[in-house]
Amino acid sequence: MNPSGAIAIVTGGGSGLGEATARALAAKGARVAIADVGMDKALKVAEDLGGIAVKCDVSSAEDGDALLATVTGKLGTPRILVNCAGIVAGMKTVGKDGPHSLDLYRKVIEINLIGSFNMIRLFAAAASAGDPLEGGERGVIVNTASVAAFDGQMGQAAYSASKGGIVGMTLPIARDLARSGIRVCTIAPGIFKTPMMAGLPEDAQASLGAQVPFPPRLGEPAEYAALVCHIVENQMLNGETIRLDGAIRMAPK
Repeated sequence: MNPSGAIAIVTGGGSGLGEATARALAAKGARVAIADVGMDKALKVAEDLGGIAVKCDVSSAEDGDALLATVTGKLGTPRILVNCAGIVAGMKTVGKDGPHSLDLYRKVIEINLIGSFNMIRLFAAAASAGDPLEGGERGVIVNTASVAAFDGQMGQAAYSASKGGIVGMTLPIARDLARSGIRVCTIAPGIFKTPMMAGLPEDAQASLGAQVPFPPRLGEPAEYAALVCHIVENQMLNGETIRLDGAIRMAPK
């Protein structure tokens, strides 16, 4: 799909991987809607890109419906969805304070996994109603998993489960949506310079980056965004999860 003139929704688009993706798509001519719970940053990014910002808790059916209604009403039929919204939480299955909090586990699953599926189902319904483009294509969905889906470390039971679920649903959803001309891919990033990572001391960031075989550094959000753009533009990419990690395989801790 040619991003130029296409309407894109980026969840978690106010910062990090989502912001970089929104900017990359806009640079290719897409009209971008930034969906985020933090509106200050989302509004700034939307203003920079000439897009719109919509407050949205991705795990809420009501917020999702409102987001799609706003985007469709203000911009038109969406063609691109990039799911970047998510949270990270660490807790061992049994720690010094007792068993893992069930509420925390549920929250991570609800936001990362259920939130991604919520956006997928609503976007797909809207995109399916659009006219087919070249090759019969109507839409492209890019989800964000993590290498933790495959190499989960200690304390990452909830996070790994949520990201593993995203990997696991990629192919069946791609098969579900094939008749509508909607492609679905997932990116599993390694260690990237996200706002969470930026909060660490520089020596800690350098130490983490050195664990990557090559290149021995943290990933740049722009590199994630570049892969999103390639997935959008390459019609044969469908039903696949792509590790973007410099060949790292995470140690147990």
